[in-house]
Amino acid sequence: MSKEVIVILIIVVLLFGATALPKLARSLGEASREFKKGIGDRETEEAATTPQSPPTAPAAAPNDPNEKITMSRAELDALLAERERNASRDVPPPAQG
Repeated sequence: MSKEVIVILIIVVLLFGATALPKLARSLGEASREFKKGIGDRETEEAATTPQSPPTAPAAAPNDPNEKITMSRAELDALLAERERNASRDVPPPAQG
């Protein structure tokens, strides 16, 4: 390290004390994370408000097993619940004998 950096570090230790330096570093790290998070949130908001044309998927053959489908967890849960309801309706009642 250069002499200037060492002198600055010594002055910082004398001003804040050795016990306050970890707290200072922690607060600087939290502030940096919050700043980066804010910048990321702003970019996300701008991307959401910018009108974009929906992506067009290539036409796949009907019932193509290699077709890639993307859905959210909630959509998948709703689809599975609907299939279970339909399957329970299709089951014939037990034979009485």
